[in-house]
Amino acid sequence: MHTKTTQEAISILKESLKELESSKGSVLVGIQKLLRVSKMLNNEKYIIWCEIQLGNTKYTKHIERYIQILVESNKNNTPTIKKKLTEVIEDLKKVGIEQQEHCSIDELSVKADESSGGFENIGFIEERYNDLVRTKKGNDGTYYKNNLNSHLNYIRKSAHDKASLLYNAIAFSDAPQTAFDVLRVDIDDKLLDINPELAEKLMHAFKAVSTESQEEWSHALTTCRRFIENLADELFPSTDEQVNGRSLGKNQYINRIWAYMDKSILSESNKELAKAHVDFVGSYLQKLHKLSNKGVHAQLSRTEAIKAVFHLYLICASILEYYNVMEKEKSEKINIHNASLDELEAFLDISRNIAKEIIKMRVAKGRLGPDDLTSIKGIGTKTMSKIFDTVSFD
Repeated sequence: MHTKTTQEAISILKESLKELESSKGSVLVGIQKLLRVSKMLNNEKYIIWCEIQLGNTKYTKHIERYIQILVESNKNNTPTIKKKLTEVIEDLKKVGIEQQEHCSIDELSVKADESSGGFENIGFIEERYNDLVRTKKGNDGTYYKNNLNSHLNYIRKSAHDKASLLYNAIAFSDAPQTAFDVLRVDIDDKLLDINPELAEKLMHAFKAVSTESQEEWSHALTTCRRFIENLADELFPSTDEQVNGRSLGKNQYINRIWAYMDKSILSESNKELAKAHVDFVGSYLQKLHKLSNKGVHAQLSRTEAIKAVFHLYLICASILEYYNVMEKEKSEKINIHNASLDELEAFLDISRNIAKEIIKMRVAKGRLGPDDLTSIKGIGTKTMSKIFDTVSFD
């Protein structure tokens, strides 16, 4: 079900889209409504974009300076100009402006011409255009009707694209899960039963490849390699013995996963399929790790990171159903930020599903406070009283 805030945001976005889709609609009103929703959803990128269109000098002065230096660099690209360009780009970053998102070449081309309205408030630009239409003039000496119109059409389309993306993102957030979502949730739950630290690693990796950050994708690949090593430690601890001629030491983690499958999977066909998949993923992750160490960043794309995470989920789906969960001993004191699934369940006297929700929230938010736990269905006054007695939030 949509929350009250989400329902309100959807309603406002519909109004924004209506303004932006109508030839008689106001670009200013459409952007104002988009800004309101962006603030409700804490979408910083769209907030800044809207503020730029509304002429907020906190942002526009830096972009205007950026345009000035770009023009200078095209005429005379001296070391001094290069230094100025580096400095102005840093100034953009300091106020949250991203070049591609907020000052793309297309947008700068539209706004760089003073006769099109430049970085004036989009409402002012609309007024100037409407005045020229009404008086049947081509220009007023400063602003030109055709240039103003081109500016308005470009911003109208850009605002519409952003409003549409936001609308689709929140209006259909309750759509049925994909097949992979079903698999992922099932594997997350199984890993939480087996080893919550393993579960957190894989959930963090999935979260990382769901972002737009190249740095996060790189972290996801590192996490994937560590995950498969830690999975081997959980399934088949290292030993000096050999199985079928394969060493099972600390660094032979693929061999140890093989040994686990030899012992646990009875079906030879299932066993061979799982082994082939593990071998492939092991060599795949090692190759990506070597490329990363060489600094070959261009080859470590988001697609590669997503493939690695998906393969790990598929491997887990093949072998975890054969794992028997062992009971763990209780500790005298637990910390909400590192307590295991079993500890949360036992100490707080809650169901396993509620304990899993705590760990999932821990992955999503990083750190938890008492107020966070009260938002989980099933945690009431009685449970919170026990939490305050037995759990540390340090």
